Amino acid sequence: MQSTVISPSILSANFAKLGEEVDNVLKAGADWVHFDVMDNHYVPNLTIGPMVCEALRKHGVTAPIDVHLMVEPVDRIIPDFASAGASLISFHPEASSHVHRTIQLIKSSGCKAGLVLNPATPLSVLDWVLEDLDMVLLMSVNPGFGGQSFIPSTLAKISAVRSMIDATGLPIRLEIDGGVKIDNIAEIAAAGADTFVAGSAIFNAPPYEDVISRMKEEVARVRG
Repeated sequence: MQSTVISPSILSANFAKLGEEVDNVLKAGADWVHFDVMDNHYVPNLTIGPMVCEALRKHGVTAPIDVHLMVEPVDRIIPDFASAGASLISFHPEASSHVHRTIQLIKSSGCKAGLVLNPATPLSVLDWVLEDLDMVLLMSVNPGFGGQSFIPSTLAKISAVRSMIDATGLPIRLEIDGGVKIDNIAEIAAAGADTFVAGSAIFNAPPYEDVISRMKEEVARVRG
C-alpha cells in the first residue's frame, strides 16, 4: 500500500490569509493541499477557481495541489487548473460525457488523474478505466459543503475499491473525503484508504501540528 498522505481541504481555511494558512498546515506535517472546486451547478455551492491555485504557487507553495472538480461540464476547466499549477485533478463521472476522454485530457495536460465516486455512485464506473487512473477518491459525504458527518457505509466501499486496486498491481491511491477526523481515521485506514482529506477537523482545531500528527499516528497504528 502507498504511504500515508494527509491533504487538508482549504475549504475550511481562513481565506483572508490563505497563503499563511496553507504555509502553516504544510509546516505542521500536511503532505498535500486539497482544493474543493464547486460551481453552484453540479453541487449547490460556489467556491474557488484556477486563480487561487496560481496565487498559491506564486506565494511559494511547492507541495502537491490536489484539485477536486465538482463542476459540470468538467473538460473546459481542466487545462486552466493544469496551467495554474495543479498536481492531480479529480472529477466526477456524472460531470463528464466521456470519462475516458476526460482522464486522457488531464494526463495530456501534465497532471495525474483521479475519478471521484459519490456515496451512491456504483463501483462499475471503474471497470474500464481503473488502470488509467492515479487515484480513486471516494466521497464519504454528499459533495457540496464542508463539515458533514462521515457516512458509515463508505467503509465497505473502501474495502471493495482496495481489492480492485490491489488486483491491478498498480500504485493507484485511494483517497477519502468527508467527515474524516482523529476518531475515525483509523477505521478508514483499516478499510484500505491511504490518502485522507480533512477540512474542518484540521483548520477548526489548531494547533495544526497536534491534529495532523495524531491522525498520522492513528493510521500508523492500524497499518503497522
